Amino acid sequence: MTDSADQNYEGVWDSRIGFGKKSAIIVIDLLQGYTTEGSALYAPGVVDCVKEMPELLELAREKGVPIIHTRVLYTAPNYEDGGIWIKKAPVLRDLVEGNPYAEFCEGVVPQPGEPVIVKQYASAFFGTSLIATLNGLGVDTLIITGCTTSGCIRATAVDTVQHGIRPICVRECIGDRHEGPHEANLFDINAKYGDVISKAETLEYLGDL
Repeated sequence: MTDSADQNYEGVWDSRIGFGKKSAIIVIDLLQGYTTEGSALYAPGVVDCVKEMPELLELAREKGVPIIHTRVLYTAPNYEDGGIWIKKAPVLRDLVEGNPYAEFCEGVVPQPGEPVIVKQYASAFFGTSLIATLNGLGVDTLIITGCTTSGCIRATAVDTVQHGIRPICVRECIGDRHEGPHEANLFDINAKYGDVISKAETLEYLGDL
């Protein structure tokens, strides 16, 4: 084992899968709780991510690429729908109907006709209709954006490849609370589960559609 992660993984965990025949974009949990200072969920990296999103979404809409949004939302009186996860992360109790922290950020609000999937756990697939939606659209590539890198992004990327779909994570359009877990998880996703590419490369791909 070497001190360099790149050298340690080179030639073993560094393949690219690329785009398939049809893509969709998923925007994971870009909610105001992550971008509002004073919120326990506040994550500076998500603030940066939200700023990068409008250009990507505008081009995707222009090209007719499906866009799917997710939000975490709890509705059970005592958060029973959050199970063990909400016991581990009680800060998620802010994500209830009527709390502004549970609303979408300005600039990434779903447009008419764009599906919004409500979830209670990290992966956008777990306990939701996401795979049925993707299959119905004939999608074989999922362009992953949103937050947080070490939580819902990673869980969704892993489940994407496990469902036989190509995960493509857009680096500038993904955010977390701290650079350490953000970079570590992007490295791991890129090594083992999908591709992590730049926003510029993603825009070039969309522009060529």
